[in-house]
Amino acid sequence: MALKFLKHKWQRISTIVLLVWVVLVLIPAVLINRYWSPILADKVKSELLASTDSLYKVDFTNAELHVLQGKIVIYDIKLRPDTAIYNRKKKQGLAPNNLYELQVKKLVVSHIHPFTLYFKNKLNIGRITLSAPSLQVSYHINHTKDTVVKDRRTLWQKISKSLKLIHVNEIFLNDVKFKYKDYSGEKLAVSELKEMNLKATDLLIDSATQTDRSRLLYCSDITTELYNYSGKSANGLYTYTVKSVKLSTKTSKLNVQDIVLLPVKPSNFFDNSKADRFTLRLDSLQLNKFDFLTYHKYHTLNASNLLLSNGTLSVYSNPNGAIKKTDRVITFPHVAIKKIKAAFNIDTLTVKHVNVLYNEVGKKSNKTGTISFNNTTGRFINITNNKDSLKKHNITTVNLTTLFMGRGKLDLSFVFNLTNPDNSYSYKGHLGAFDLPRVNQATMPLAMVKITSGKVNSLDFDLQATNKITKGRVSLLYNNLNVNLLRTDKDSSYSKKTLASMFANSLVISHDNPDKPGETPRSSAVLYTRPSNSPFFKTLWQALLSGIKPCAGLGAVKEKQVRAKMSDHEKKTQQRDVKKAERKRKRAERKLNRQHKKLAKQRKQLAEPNN
Repeated sequence: MALKFLKHKWQRISTIVLLVWVVLVLIPAVLINRYWSPILADKVKSELLASTDSLYKVDFTNAELHVLQGKIVIYDIKLRPDTAIYNRKKKQGLAPNNLYELQVKKLVVSHIHPFTLYFKNKLNIGRITLSAPSLQVSYHINHTKDTVVKDRRTLWQKISKSLKLIHVNEIFLNDVKFKYKDYSGEKLAVSELKEMNLKATDLLIDSATQTDRSRLLYCSDITTELYNYSGKSANGLYTYTVKSVKLSTKTSKLNVQDIVLLPVKPSNFFDNSKADRFTLRLDSLQLNKFDFLTYHKYHTLNASNLLLSNGTLSVYSNPNGAIKKTDRVITFPHVAIKKIKAAFNIDTLTVKHVNVLYNEVGKKSNKTGTISFNNTTGRFINITNNKDSLKKHNITTVNLTTLFMGRGKLDLSFVFNLTNPDNSYSYKGHLGAFDLPRVNQATMPLAMVKITSGKVNSLDFDLQATNKITKGRVSLLYNNLNVNLLRTDKDSSYSKKTLASMFANSLVISHDNPDKPGETPRSSAVLYTRPSNSPFFKTLWQALLSGIKPCAGLGAVKEKQVRAKMSDHEKKTQQRDVKKAERKRKRAERKLNRQHKKLAKQRKQLAEPNN
């Protein structure tokens, strides 16, 4: 059969070519696969030691080189730091802030050119795929800026004796299990991530890219995707969820979608915390020109713009009685910025279509009052706690446009001094026309006042403040103001104080400002002393309210006079009621006496016939 198969010339030629190919290609390839794999393993280990200054060691169970396929497969990789080397570098002040531990079941390197590597010392790879990698990063604060090292050589200079070039077109890490241990705080903070994918593009290490700052870790782009992340705060009072996070080092852009921060129930929260209670829902967060490398190395956040879009921030003032002795100046934004340990510098924070709600429980009503600022849009300029940046510019400015109680357009601006020891700031604004009864959701629970009618034409204010006192001026123009003063009944419902409401409407408040057309409207000077336990939003509101009251005729002197009149009227009313009750009692007593006499007479008449 074999002879018959080879009887034709073309068959014999094909067979010879095949045998030559087997001898010249397949047999060397098999030999290379068998004997070069240990050489490859030693090469990888030695290059890693050289490039990391002996800090890391790598082990794997097996390495296979498939010459014909242009593929390398490495199994069960374990990358770990050498703790002895690390501790030695730490004493020398040369230890990095981040330590890595990596485990990979299988690493596949495809589309390689082994002969180019062997004969020309150039490593060209099409793709590297890591299957089911597990990465752990431990963060320690060993230094806050790049350390000065004796060996100033770049990575390429360290490996150039054995490799002239390393190029990888794509690197894929899919389904990464990631654990991050932060040792920089008082307690160890651990974060674990799942459903994370990573892709690195165009990794190139050569003489040209060794100092190329447009590349991160020698890659033209590194993109990271994280889905369905959730966790709890260290104190257990908050849970947070994020639908997706995407980072691109090429565009220096971080995108986060569907952020939710939820606190535990109010009763549980306020029993365990003296802080205000926050709830946050945000559709998207975008960080532009994000310096990821600096953040990764030192936890320092630098970005040109932070954009927050479409969401709701709700602040619930802590009613906890124990907090009365605590100075809550920490709730002031510029004070909170100072207290953040991690350094950050954001040129511009842009807010678009965010609702802000302030909630507080009224002491008398025991009900929650709400002040709302709807569809808030604006910018915060220069948000930083970086010492060098503060020396150059220590002012944060804020310009916002919002709808007060969902109706009145409010243009609001703040100026915060980030270095002043008294935490000085100022705020001013203009509120357009809206119907006053819309604020009843705040005034009824918090002030026990129901506004039955009235319209604001404009509200203007310009106030300067520190953490202790607020000064400035307020002007409120309005028409047809009428109110009812309230009390709470046993069933927690509101009822009208008829007499007090009558006095308020007839003697206290001014129904219009100006009182008559053409007259100069009333305005009020503000001098408000902040109680130490008053948080930021409450301080803003109370200082503003102290200026609004006199504009409405509710000055302190007039209130005192009216209270005296009401007290005198109540005394006279009480005396009149006492006399009236006494007369009623005497009439009832005389009537009862007459009835007794009548009954006695009837008994006497009934007794006479028996006699």
